[in-house]
This record gives sequence, structure tokens and C-alpha cells, in this order.
Amino acid sequence: MRKYLTEFIGTFFLVFTVAMAAVAGHAGDFAGLAIGGVLMVMIFAGGHISGGHYNPAVSMAVYRRGGLAGREMINYWVAQLLGGAVAAALASQLFGVAAAAPMQLQRAQALTAEFLFTFALAYVVVLVATAKATQGNSFYGLAIGFTVVAGAYAVGKVSGGAFNPAVAGGIGILGVLGWADVVGYWVVQLVAGAGAGHLFRYLHPRE
Repeated sequence: MRKYLTEFIGTFFLVFTVAMAAVAGHAGDFAGLAIGGVLMVMIFAGGHISGGHYNPAVSMAVYRRGGLAGREMINYWVAQLLGGAVAAALASQLFGVAAAAPMQLQRAQALTAEFLFTFALAYVVVLVATAKATQGNSFYGLAIGFTVVAGAYAVGKVSGGAFNPAVAGGIGILGVLGWADVVGYWVVQLVAGAGAGHLFRYLHPRE
């Protein structure tokens, strides 16, 4: 239960920061830094308890690389999606956060962008936080957080920069994405996470 509570809390603050900094626009041009920053500190806070995934696609990557049992991955997903939904609902109901209008997406571009940077995020996580060669390092939270910063600035205007099914669901609740797009994001994000996990196994066949 400690792991799942940690995943709930970390995902909650990640999605809440997305809502306030990006959707509500409180951080302006620095929204990407705010989002990457909160992910970084939540990873440092909870990484020693749950691994600090806060992202079903990352949990998928860790599962496919052999670091998480299937049932535990499902429990992680429940905690993460619930944390994201509660954060979005709180932002919407208490703080009045809502998208002025849903994003008008070029779907092929948006789905490709989500795949690429979700893969990059999951790839960085499994390599810097789960590989034996980097075990016990002090930089993993920074590396993961700044992958999100890079993705947000690179393709945020193309796809919204979710890179995470919990974030996609949260911004769906806030009206940034239509639910058909949310489901599409979930599919490509989970496929990207699985691909990163498989690549880890290829690069580290003995782990």
C-alpha cells in the first residue's frame, strides 16, 4: 500500500501542476519547467518507496524490462490514474481551471509526438533508475524531469505534451483533449513504454 499511496501522491501533484501551470496558464512560458520540476522533486521524494513512476507508460516499461510484476503494474495504474483524475477534478471544481477550447490537433503529428517523447521518457527512466550500471546514482530525478521539460518545449504545442496516460486523462477531464484523443494517447503512450522496456532488455540482456 505504501507504494500505491506514493504513486497516487506523485501523480496527483504532477497532474495538478499541469492543470495550474499549463492549462490555467499561471506559469506562462515556464510551464514546461514547472511540470518537469515537480516531476523531479516527486521522484526524489518517492523514488525509494515506489520507484517514482507516476506514469502508467513508465510502469509498463519497468514491467516489460522485468522490474515489476503484472498484477503490481495494474495496481500502479489504478493509483496513478486515480491520482491524476482527483487532481484534475480538484483543479476544475475548486480553482475553476478549464480549457478555453479543446486543442485542435493534427492527429498524426500529435500521436507521433506523444509516442516519441513517451518513449524517450520511459527509456530514460529504465536506463537511469533501474539499470545496474547506474544503481544508486544521485541524478536520476533530474534526468527524468528534464526529459519532460525538453518534450514540453519541443512538442507541447503539437500534442499538449502529455507523455503520460494519467496526464492525458487529467487534461481530458479539463477539456483540453476530447476523449477519443485521450484514448488514442493512451494507446501510443503504452506502446511506447512497452517498446522502451523491450529495448532495455536488448541493451542489458543479463539484467
